[in-house]
Formats: sequence, C-alpha cells, structure tokens
Amino acid sequence: MKKLFVPALSCLAISVMSCGGNSNSTTQDSTTVTTDTTASQAPVTDAADNLLSDTEKSEGWVLMFNGQNLDGWHIYKGQQSNSWTADNGTLHCLGSEKDKSDKRADLTSDSTYENFEFRTDWKIAPKGNSGIIYLASEQYESAYQSGPEYQLIDDENFPEKLEGWQKTGANYAMGDPLVAAAKPVGEWNHTRIVVNKGHVEHWLNGQKTADYQIGSPEWKKAKAEGKWKDTKGYGETRKGHIDLQDHGSEVWFKNVKIKQL
Repeated sequence: MKKLFVPALSCLAISVMSCGGNSNSTTQDSTTVTTDTTASQAPVTDAADNLLSDTEKSEGWVLMFNGQNLDGWHIYKGQQSNSWTADNGTLHCLGSEKDKSDKRADLTSDSTYENFEFRTDWKIAPKGNSGIIYLASEQYESAYQSGPEYQLIDDENFPEKLEGWQKTGANYAMGDPLVAAAKPVGEWNHTRIVVNKGHVEHWLNGQKTADYQIGSPEWKKAKAEGKWKDTKGYGETRKGHIDLQDHGSEVWFKNVKIKQL
C-alpha cells in the first residue's frame, strides 16, 4: 500500500437519447427509465482492469489511473492529505472515524476537461459517503462549491435519513435520481458521466439516473431554491477537473478513463 503525502489536497429529468451509446426507454412506476444497451456499459472483468482495449484507444479514450500509482492526480488545492493510496489496482480512499480530519482532502485530476465522457468502476464501504465532482475549479475552498457532483453513498445503511437528491447517481442537491440503480454496498458499480456543451447525463450500471442542461430555466430554479442558492460560483466552470471526494468514508475506484468529445 503506497500512501500519498503531498502538500494540502439530483435530478432534472429531460427525456433524451444517450450521447455515445444506444438506449431503450421503458416506463416504470410512471417514470421513464432509460437503459443503455451498449456492451461497454458493463464493468470490465478483473483481467482487463486499468487497461484500454484497442477499440477504446481508437475511439480516443485515455486511462486516468494506471493501476499502480497516483500519477496524473494531486491533492485538491495543495492541501495536506494521507488518505489516498494506489492499492491493489484501485484508487483507494482510506476511511476515518472523523469526517473532516486535518489530513483529509479530495483527489483531483491534473488535467481539466470541457466536453467529455467519463467512466469508472467504484465500490463504497458500509454507511459510506463520497462523490465524483466534475467541471471542478480550484478557486474555491472545496471542489463541490464549483462543479456538479455525481453522488456516491450507501443508500440503504447510511446512518442519517437521506433526501432523494442525496442518493446514489443523483446530481447532488439539484434533484432526485431518475431511478435507483446502485448495487448492494461492497459490490462494484459502473458509472458513466457525459458532459457535452452543458448537457449532462449520469448513468449507473447501464441506467440513466440524471439528465439536465446547465443554465437551463429548470437548472436555475433548482439552484435558486436549494443548497447552492448562496454559492455564486456553483456551475459556472465550463472547463474543470475531475475530483474524487474524500468525505471521510472508505471508497475504491478502478478503470478510470475519459474521452474528450
């Protein structure tokens, strides 16, 4: 286990087709559920972890985690953290009994992205809480103040009551997920985030959980009435980092890859 010691580091439903994949829509409990039928939506086997296939390479995919170290990543804003490791082929955030220790901070990509498709496999510990923040800026005290967050949490066992917008796959604090698609805690999940000219889709295990347009009237209304009403910079970054949240919980990521659109 190699630790990183460096200076201090949901949803408005619009029925559309997936960017970069085939999809089918079905009606379930009066909600339109969109399922992605693209074969590559499924998590890859362990034998192929943290590698790109020839097809992925030809399509322009880039591996963000090499499975061995934290090259390509840094601790958010140069803060102090010893909570992130490259461990057994995963990006591993170590858990802590204290949610906000002085030695804890997010892990942030060195590169920034504007229009992209991001994919990763992840699992979380019981009662855990984390997130994937995208279009993140380091001009703020915390990454979540700038960019939208794809929520990761133990929906079933979290010790506090969860609102819909706090559940897995949601655009955190902006609306409920379109469908509950998370696997039981401890199992690997597959996440896909598509950002293209302000249009955003969240996918979880092949099902669409969020679909929204940054800056739309619906989006502005949700921001004005919710948690971000006093956070001026939220959603203003057009090109930003991928940020893996350290919320004090143990969480693992692998097969972290991105394709610019």
